[in-house]
Amino acid sequence: MNRNNVRNNTSQLPSSLGTNAEDAARLKQTSPDAISVSNSGNLDYIDPNTQPLFAPTQEQLRETGVHRFTCVVNAKYGLTLDTYEQLYAWSTAHLDLFWGLVWDQTDVIGYKGNHVVDNDAKPSDNPTWFKEAKVNWAQNMLKERSETKTALIEATEPHPANPQPPLRKVTYAQLYDLVADLVSALLAQGLKPGDRVASYSSNCIENVAACLAATAIGCIWVSAAADFGAEGVLERFEQVKPSLIFSVDAVVYNAKVHPHLPKLTALLDGLHSRAGISPQVVIIRHVDAPSDNQYRKEWTTFDEYVKVGREKKLGRTKEGEIEWAALPFDWPLWILFSSGTTGRPKPIVHRAGGMLLQSKKEFVICADLKPEDVFFYYTTTGWMMWNFLVHGLSVGCTLVLYDGSPLRDPAYLWRLVDELRISVFGTSAKYIDQLSKTYKEPKAHHNLSTLRHIYSTGSPLAAPLFDFVYEQIKKDVLLGSITGGTDICSLFAGMNTALPVYRGELQCRLPGMAIETFGPDGKPCPPGVPGELVCTRPFPCQPVGFWPLEGYGSEEDVKSAKERYRQAYFAEFEGVWYHGDHVLLTPSRRGNGGGLVMLGRSDGVLNPGGIRFGSAELYDVIELCFSPETTHQAHTIVDCLAVGQLIASGTDERVILFVKLLEGETLTEELVKRVKHEIRSRRSPRHVPAQVIQVADIPYTINGKRVEVPVKKIINGAPTSSVNPATLRNPECLSAYEQIGKRLRAEVD
Repeated sequence: MNRNNVRNNTSQLPSSLGTNAEDAARLKQTSPDAISVSNSGNLDYIDPNTQPLFAPTQEQLRETGVHRFTCVVNAKYGLTLDTYEQLYAWSTAHLDLFWGLVWDQTDVIGYKGNHVVDNDAKPSDNPTWFKEAKVNWAQNMLKERSETKTALIEATEPHPANPQPPLRKVTYAQLYDLVADLVSALLAQGLKPGDRVASYSSNCIENVAACLAATAIGCIWVSAAADFGAEGVLERFEQVKPSLIFSVDAVVYNAKVHPHLPKLTALLDGLHSRAGISPQVVIIRHVDAPSDNQYRKEWTTFDEYVKVGREKKLGRTKEGEIEWAALPFDWPLWILFSSGTTGRPKPIVHRAGGMLLQSKKEFVICADLKPEDVFFYYTTTGWMMWNFLVHGLSVGCTLVLYDGSPLRDPAYLWRLVDELRISVFGTSAKYIDQLSKTYKEPKAHHNLSTLRHIYSTGSPLAAPLFDFVYEQIKKDVLLGSITGGTDICSLFAGMNTALPVYRGELQCRLPGMAIETFGPDGKPCPPGVPGELVCTRPFPCQPVGFWPLEGYGSEEDVKSAKERYRQAYFAEFEGVWYHGDHVLLTPSRRGNGGGLVMLGRSDGVLNPGGIRFGSAELYDVIELCFSPETTHQAHTIVDCLAVGQLIASGTDERVILFVKLLEGETLTEELVKRVKHEIRSRRSPRHVPAQVIQVADIPYTINGKRVEVPVKKIINGAPTSSVNPATLRNPECLSAYEQIGKRLRAEVD
């Protein structure tokens, strides 16, 4: 593509929308449906006069990665892109030019070649990216080799036997040496590219090193969190058949030391009986592990394993450098699993180059992550945010790992912010929600002067929680509500240091990700109208497939995996990626190209009387009006869940809202009336639930997400056996929904 074509194609880019007057003019051009959403629901995120909660100064803007990258684009292609909206449009129109420049501008180590991607391909083609490239993901994570710069800090939750656990730290040089010894040990064991290396571990230094070593030689990393039950891990590992498992022998949570080896033993017994494999086991010893920990003689301790590698010195050049496996861009890096609440967890295979390049774009260009940053994300090793966090090594910053409960002492993580000078604090929306109810004004108890970013994901961050962050944590912080998920192990939309933060919104669609919202007819929705999140053009972090890939399984199993992949992402709309999120794209303001409002999962979308809306629209009202800060004890709603019950012989549905109250409180008619009134006045009459029902508990997945779809199925007649209990944190509560479902169905039969 020549320069003239680039210039011609970008001449139609939207102009800067830098003033409220211009934004208002743009809003008037949106459809009546967009304005009716605002009128009926009081949704301030489509009001063009809404002021941002946070915005960079002009001086700060000029120092952002987005600004620097835009200047490079303009200089290289003779363009005059002026706003982020224009850069975004160019990036999604010219995927080959954009992603090639991301490689060049973010210091990727590897051979790039001349090819990037077929610019005419569709997402459903799952095209090859950088087909001439050779790259090693782990090598890019260990570019920094400083003997003084700290790479990893490991913190553990205090408990009675160890009230002040010391911090563990390793420098980049020490981490590199540890990885080199592990590479040697893996090679001594006979592992080769394509073999699976698994982890059933807590968030510790050894786990990061094991991941880096395995991927350095081309093995495929597979991880399950230590809090997963053995049956849930078995359902995952039996599909991929690992040759080696790294495991801890104990974990700390809620100020208690929990022995882990009984779960590991159950997993190994299951793998032997159901999958016919007996992987080698390496045990990471916990300093506070109980002495009678059922250690098997055939297992090896982590220290012993490292010692073997150090003695053999395999996989090193004459100069002592690790012999990094130079692999294709699309080489499988790791396998992540879907939640598996209603079926076998899907093994999602992610390509090494895509993970590297996407993270470079997100961290270097969009988030301005710098070597001097101290980056913390509260995550287990089974959540994709662990993978997200580890990518911070490629920038050369310091990562903080944490093993334990985040809220038993709600002040603990914020003390770490001050003690470790954390500048980027990542967590889940559920954590922020719980923190807002249990820990008032963190800013009054902590300095927090180093904190510049807070990231939130896992579920929609309600608009009132934006207020909590800016009013009670820190006013001059970038709150990045981000979305992507396990399916892409990265982000579709999220943080951008060059843009303002608006209440209840994700800042922007990230560059190179052609995100749109589609209606049921498969056509794009105008700004302000809810729709389904789709990606209309290929992207490098698109999974290479579901396991097994070709060459790793029987012809029948590979064919089945390909069909599962197609059904998961391309059965809804022809040719485009269907992500399964119900969202709203806002009109562009200050050149952001439109923010994103998450309304809930698409399969949990409510549709009474043909009016579709996301469950998050109800949750936002409950959070705003019935939290402990805004109402009295008898009307406090601790948690809630909204699902649709089929009526009229399945041709319609009514909304059922389940609520959990404070212990000892009972749902009254007065509270029910107030709930319905607030929803009617703040949303619309169509949003009002047909019934509000008190329950003892709300079901959650192990990763902390509300379980909407299984509950919907149960109240519509599915047995509780249709839900996989190994995927839930509290499966015992489902029996109550089964009984409620019988009563509800009797009412409409």
